[in-house]
Amino acid sequence: MDEDHIAEMFEGLGPVTIRRMFGGKGVYHAGLIVAVDFRDEILLKADATSAPLFAEAGARQWTYEGQTGRPVLMPYWSIPDEALDDPEALAHWVRLAFEAALRAGAAKPPRRRKAPSAL
Repeated sequence: MDEDHIAEMFEGLGPVTIRRMFGGKGVYHAGLIVAVDFRDEILLKADATSAPLFAEAGARQWTYEGQTGRPVLMPYWSIPDEALDDPEALAHWVRLAFEAALRAGAAKPPRRRKAPSAL
């Protein structure tokens, strides 16, 4: 998907940056990943709090077949159909994705810095 189109989709959230990753693109807001563009489909980040809302709205969770042959569930969901042509509804869903990203960031322990090596 074209980067201008992605930025337009996320206008309701604010400015985003887009970075290439694993065959797709990551969409970031305020330094947090909020979505991925994979095979020309935007998938929004969700978590235990917001995933039920995505499911209820008819969105699909991103899965792939793992090495054991079992599906691996990813924390990204399709945009509900109702929001595809409604900028206000889309803004609601992208805000939910950002809130999930904030919760995920808060749940991570702080990264430890390496001590400078002695000469």
